[in-house]
Amino acid sequence: MRNPDSLPPTKNEDTPLGLAYALGAYVFWGFLPLYMKLLSHIPAAEVVVHRIIWSLPIAAVVLIILRRTDALREALRTPRMLAMGCVTAALISINWGIYVWAITSGNTLEAALGYYINPLFSIFLASVLLGERLSKAQMLAIALAAGAVLVLTLDAGRMPWVALALTVSWGFYALAKKSLPIGPNQGFLLEVLILIVPALGYLGYLTATAQSHFSLSLTRDTWLLLGCGAVTAVPLMIYANGAKLLRLSTIGILQYIAPTMIFLVAVFVFKEPFGQARMVAFPMIWAALVIYSGSMLRQMRKPQQG
Repeated sequence: MRNPDSLPPTKNEDTPLGLAYALGAYVFWGFLPLYMKLLSHIPAAEVVVHRIIWSLPIAAVVLIILRRTDALREALRTPRMLAMGCVTAALISINWGIYVWAITSGNTLEAALGYYINPLFSIFLASVLLGERLSKAQMLAIALAAGAVLVLTLDAGRMPWVALALTVSWGFYALAKKSLPIGPNQGFLLEVLILIVPALGYLGYLTATAQSHFSLSLTRDTWLLLGCGAVTAVPLMIYANGAKLLRLSTIGILQYIAPTMIFLVAVFVFKEPFGQARMVAFPMIWAALVIYSGSMLRQMRKPQQG
C-alpha cells in the first residue's frame, strides 16, 4: 500500500515549474549573505537558534496545508527514524552555525569555496563509504579540488577550515538525509522539531542573562531575527519541490549558481581580499567542476543511448 504522504512517481525530465523553483531557491541562497551580514553584531549561535525557532511554524503550516503529516507522525513514533533525524538535525545545525559565522566574520569567500567543493566531496564520500567506482574524470576533479585546498593552506599557513567544515558537515548531512525514509519537507520539519527544545532552552538562557537581542518591543534586531525563519525554510522547501521536477543532471549544474553569487557578493559587495593564492585556487576549483559536470552529463546520457 502506498504511503499517503509520498508523491506519485515523476518522469525523469525537466519541467518549467521545476526550473523556476530551483532557480528561485538557488538565487535566494546566493543573496542570503546580504541578509546575514545585517546580523553581524549578533553571535552566530543566537542567529541559528532563531533560524530553528521561526522555521518551525512555516514548515508546519506548509505540511498541514498539503496534508502530508502522516509520515512525520510515523517518524516521531519510530526510534530508528527519530535517531536518524537527530543525526541530520545535528549536522544541519552545525552547518548553519559555521555558515552564519563565516558571513558575519568576513569569511564569505571561504563559504563560497566550501559550497563549490561540496559536490566533489559528495562523490568522494560515495566512493569511500558506498563503494561507488570513480571515473578518471571524477578522480581528476577531486585531485584538482585537493590541490586548491593545498594552495590555500600553504599561502595562509593554515587549513581553510571554514570551507572544509562547511563541505564536510553538508556532505555528511546529504548522505544521512538519503537514509531518512520520508519526504524532504517532512524531514526538514522533523529536524526543527528535534532542535526546538535545545533552541528554546538556549534562548531562555540568553533572555535570563540579558544577552538576547530579541525583544518584544519589536526592534530592528527582533524583525531581522524573526525573518530568519522565512529565509531558512522558504528556499529549502521551494528547492525540495523543484528537485522532484528536474533531472539529476540539471540539478547538478544549477547547484553552482549559489556559490557563484556568494563569491561575487564577497568580492564586489563585501570587498573581501582576493589575493594571489585565491586567484590560483578558485580557477582550479572551477576547472574541477567543469570536468565533474562533463563526466556527470556523459554518465546520464549513456542509458538513453543504449
